Amino acid sequence: MDTNAAVAEGWRRARADGRVRAELLDLAWAEPRLRRRFPWIGMGELHFSRTTEYPWTWDARFVLSEYGGTYFVMGPTRQDAVGRVTTAREAVDLVLETLPED
Repeated sequence: MDTNAAVAEGWRRARADGRVRAELLDLAWAEPRLRRRFPWIGMGELHFSRTTEYPWTWDARFVLSEYGGTYFVMGPTRQDAVGRVTTAREAVDLVLETLPED
């Protein structure tokens, strides 16, 4: 499978997974810089990898969809807490703020 097909399949699987809100996935997909990355979900967190196969990269912030409708942004490691935000738009913006160039 070529890289573009693998990334597209990753987005399809992320949607089917159900642990990340559709609103967050829609907004992340709408951003070309995130859409080019392979989305993977671990512990309910939406990650954005430069590689399409395990081990995925950990060089970008990621988002946890919390109970109650908020989002918690971390990264690039789980020890790096960025903060809680109330909207998916804010979460995506925080990811984009420090997203490394591909």
